[in-house]
Amino acid sequence: MPNITLISPDQLAGQGEAGGFPIEQFPLQFLAQGDSWFSIGAIPPFLTSNLFDRMSLSRKAVAVNCARPGAELAHMTDSTTNAVFLQLLSGTLARRWTALLLSGLGNDVISAAQAGPSHPAHQRLLATPAEWGAGSDAARYLSAPGWATFADHARRVFAILLFNRDKSEVNRGLPIVVHTYDFVTPHNAAAGPGFGPWLFGAVKAFGIPQDDWAALGVELLGRVRSLILDIASTEPTLKVVDTQGTLTPAKTTDAGPTEHWQNEIHPTRTGYRLLGDVWERRLEEWFEP
Repeated sequence: MPNITLISPDQLAGQGEAGGFPIEQFPLQFLAQGDSWFSIGAIPPFLTSNLFDRMSLSRKAVAVNCARPGAELAHMTDSTTNAVFLQLLSGTLARRWTALLLSGLGNDVISAAQAGPSHPAHQRLLATPAEWGAGSDAARYLSAPGWATFADHARRVFAILLFNRDKSEVNRGLPIVVHTYDFVTPHNAAAGPGFGPWLFGAVKAFGIPQDDWAALGVELLGRVRSLILDIASTEPTLKVVDTQGTLTPAKTTDAGPTEHWQNEIHPTRTGYRLLGDVWERRLEEWFEP
């Protein structure tokens, strides 16, 4: 089966070359937007790949990729920073796409976890020791008001995305394919100088016992999965590739690449290939000939 051809918006427009990209030759034409799981997850970039690496379908497919590392879902839908994406979706550059492929909320939750103990409870995901409840459930390390804020933020941003999609008749009701994120374990493995680790510093700042870091990662990313599935349950055009549980989690003591994790929050090439296998099955199911 042919690999999905990945091109930039500039290539589609033909900037710097004659004629532009021959997108009409591809039966499946995807628009892609997202975070580092759709772009790069390490410095230098060749240390890892992304979800599109060697992803193949039975029919020829192309994805115009607007993703960039570190992007949060709120920024992806912001017309001031993602004008080209929105033009391709519902503006002057819009065409009828097969679907929008979206990798979102991963960077949002990692960013939200960076808010330190001095922030009010509704502005941080993690709870201070004084707020920890009784028992051994990892949920006690999360701020209930902070999670409510995050969930409300996610719902609002998805609503903005749907509004932007439906502004133009050409892509009104376009299928949007999103995915869940596998379990991230807080550990001291950066993506490069000055790039992470992210959760590792956060759990240390809140004094969370190391024995509970892995369980906290499961709780946090499990909640993100449930949130994505819940949002999709009320919007029939949102399709979810549920990949959570595919990869072997890193250990809290790991300080470098593991079998499936290149660094704290980005999979290895092997890990991405396993996740890509799940994507392939779902895309074939939803967009078969």
